[in-house]
Amino acid sequence: MEIGGMLLSLAGGLGLFLLGMNMMSDSIEKAAGARLRGILEMFTKNRFLGMVVGVIFTAIIQSSSACTVMVVSFVNSGLMNLYQAAGVILGANIGTTVTSQLVSFNLSKAAPAFLLAGVIGVMFCKKQNIVKISNIVLGFGVLFMGLSGMSSAMAGMRDMESLVQLLHSLRNPFLAVVTGTLLTAVIQSSSVTVSIVLLMANQGLLELPICLYIILGCNIGACTSALLASMAGKKDAKRAALIHFLFNVFGTVLMFVILQVGMDFVMGLLQRISKDPGRLVANAHTSFKIFQVIVLFPFSGLLVRLTYLLVPGDDKKINYRDNFTLKYIGDRVVFNPATAVVEVINELDRMASLASENLNRAMNALITLDAEDIEEVYTVEENINFLNHAITNYLVKINQTTLPIEDLKSLGALFHVVNDIERIGDHAENVADAARRRKETGLVFSREAQRELGELLDMVNDIIRYAVEIFTTGSETHMDDVMRLEDAIDEKERQLQERHIERLKNNACTPEAGMVYSDLISGLERVADHATNIAFAMRDSE
Repeated sequence: MEIGGMLLSLAGGLGLFLLGMNMMSDSIEKAAGARLRGILEMFTKNRFLGMVVGVIFTAIIQSSSACTVMVVSFVNSGLMNLYQAAGVILGANIGTTVTSQLVSFNLSKAAPAFLLAGVIGVMFCKKQNIVKISNIVLGFGVLFMGLSGMSSAMAGMRDMESLVQLLHSLRNPFLAVVTGTLLTAVIQSSSVTVSIVLLMANQGLLELPICLYIILGCNIGACTSALLASMAGKKDAKRAALIHFLFNVFGTVLMFVILQVGMDFVMGLLQRISKDPGRLVANAHTSFKIFQVIVLFPFSGLLVRLTYLLVPGDDKKINYRDNFTLKYIGDRVVFNPATAVVEVINELDRMASLASENLNRAMNALITLDAEDIEEVYTVEENINFLNHAITNYLVKINQTTLPIEDLKSLGALFHVVNDIERIGDHAENVADAARRRKETGLVFSREAQRELGELLDMVNDIIRYAVEIFTTGSETHMDDVMRLEDAIDEKERQLQERHIERLKNNACTPEAGMVYSDLISGLERVADHATNIAFAMRDSE
């Protein structure tokens, strides 16, 4: 085979390998990303558990870069602190070695079977669960077809003495580390680079000792994705990416020194496990990572503190309550499809808090006739309208990305929730209008009417609080309370309307004040309806 044909075959195989890797990783993340994200959130309170979750998570989605970028996104959104992130990042470094272990078992002969099974499942099955699994199997097949193509091309390279001599001339350990770093930074996947090194070792194109140094470089190059993603984020996001970078730099330096001093000893240990060159490279990749984590895990707190020295200071304080500013989504947020919906939910939680507080501010102004409170209601309402438009635009944007399937199902519900919260804000503005009208015209509410409004407002506050908790946590603990309150508020509104009519009949209030009062209790009842919609939004999307 001519050199041009070999390079073309190698490039084609690499292309298929990268495509298969992305297909498999994206399909797994799309099928199980929401559940994996939930596990990541739940078990990262403890650093050791976080490390275990990082291993499992990365082993499943086959990408330490995806895991690390997700962690950076969590840190940026305030969902995870740096000490929790450190454990997950260290675990991700072990989990990423699973790919090279799979490659080392040389499943290329079974690739056509995986490919056929995946295509049949995708094209002819209608059940979504089977289609999800078929996409993963298809990616697996494409990956190993690409691996087979690269292996065949490299087999032909063995007969090219000039090329073999060139590759064998790579004897400088430092240069090998730099080569591994640069290759991985370009390819954006240490798994792919290690797999290529593994294949070259199998074909005798690279000597085993130099392969170990290239692997060390791959570890540093793997940090590129997270570092690039963190550049758009807050300082804590940059620190999270630096934890990943520093761990791999210190781990690489440690292993570099060990290999320099005791290469024969290390090679002897690895050859006791397997003398097959490919298996040896894969085992070296895994054992190096495990050793680095064991040594550096006790110092993870120091790594976090070091990032504060490298990225000093705090982010500029932003008053998220008054300014037209997004806290969890926007320009300073690290975008990751797997965390996009979580960030929207947090932004909606903040928006709901603003709307609820504004409703209470407006009701207070209705009684006190405080001019500053009335004006504040209108200012906050403008902020709520800004959030409504910004969050809606963001939902439209993320709908065009590769979201986890469960998150895609919830998008419709999120559109409804942002609308319901905005309507609660509108009712607060209506109350402020009533307060202004009362102040200008001198309308008077009886003590009984004021007491009734206070009782109804307390019930509405309770149902809003329960509804937002159900929406943001996914827990239905208070669902019965919401249903009970919804019925109670409807009944309360009916009773208050009847009492209001009785007062009108007895000339206990003026028709003008009565109209305002009737509109107020009707508005509060509609606020309760919007709260009920929020509570049931995610359940209805399932």
